[in-house]
Amino acid sequence: MTFIKKLTEKLKFEEGFELMPYKDTVGKLTIGIGRCLDERGITMEEAEFILKTDIAIVMTELNDSFSWWTNLSEERQLIMCDLAFNLGLPKLKKFVKFLEAMENAEWIKAHDELLDSNYADQVPNRAKRNAEAILER
Repeated sequence: MTFIKKLTEKLKFEEGFELMPYKDTVGKLTIGIGRCLDERGITMEEAEFILKTDIAIVMTELNDSFSWWTNLSEERQLIMCDLAFNLGLPKLKKFVKFLEAMENAEWIKAHDELLDSNYADQVPNRAKRNAEAILER
């Protein structure tokens, strides 16, 4: 067994493994196998890998929940992904009138419903960009 393999096994044993962030014994935010987020954070490559994984999850959730979403234009599909990513699927599902308007190609209604939401209050610039893009063909 190589030194790196031995060290990997030792660190896995000593550090343990947590999928969710936690505070370690000295109060530092940690994740995985001892990755101290307070001091090391993550690299751009790691962030892009996580994003790629999250995009796949969001698209699967949309596919499982809204059979019609893939019939939308690419721009509108991007908006649906952005909303699911930002809000999470459970909250997006609460946008009943917006989703109904998107499914029925009622673009003005979808635009208005999106802007008439807490989401638009919380991230107004993002909401305006998404709402305007819904109207574009």
